[in-house]
Amino acid sequence: MEALHTLLAATGDAARDLRINLDNLLGGGELDARRRYGVALACAYSLGDSPFAEALSQAAGTDCDPALIDDAQAAAALMAMNNVVYRFRHHIGKEGYTQLPVRLRMQRLAAPKTDKVTFELMSLAVSAVNGCEHCVRAHEAVLVAAGVTEGQVFEAVRLGGVVSGLATARSF
Repeated sequence: MEALHTLLAATGDAARDLRINLDNLLGGGELDARRRYGVALACAYSLGDSPFAEALSQAAGTDCDPALIDDAQAAAALMAMNNVVYRFRHHIGKEGYTQLPVRLRMQRLAAPKTDKVTFELMSLAVSAVNGCEHCVRAHEAVLVAAGVTEGQVFEAVRLGGVVSGLATARSF
């Protein structure tokens, strides 16, 4: 946690609440530590903040392994692609576009290196950060069908919001 706190200390007083929120969310909650860190990592990668992601992976310690990092990167990259396409379809609002096949390869969604729920939580949080309503709804539905509670879903989204705020504060 020391490297993470050192990295985020530079955000100053403007991000004090965000740092406290991150500590609280990473320190416990409805998601297990592995999933909390996976969500945070995916969001940091999605926001292009590799130093933040590296500090998160160090803070995770044994809860982070190469499979979690790889899935976090894959979720960030796939959602970067999907969120653009599905947001376009939503924003344009023409039925014709929704009838066209997307035809984009997304096999990793079906075969993550961690597990389906962890990958879906990462994808949900990244989609929420990226503002893709269609993808948020789709990932939430898959998670609820898998037995994930609304509290767990909301915790992943809150974590994504905090990571997004901190990545923004790091850019000042």
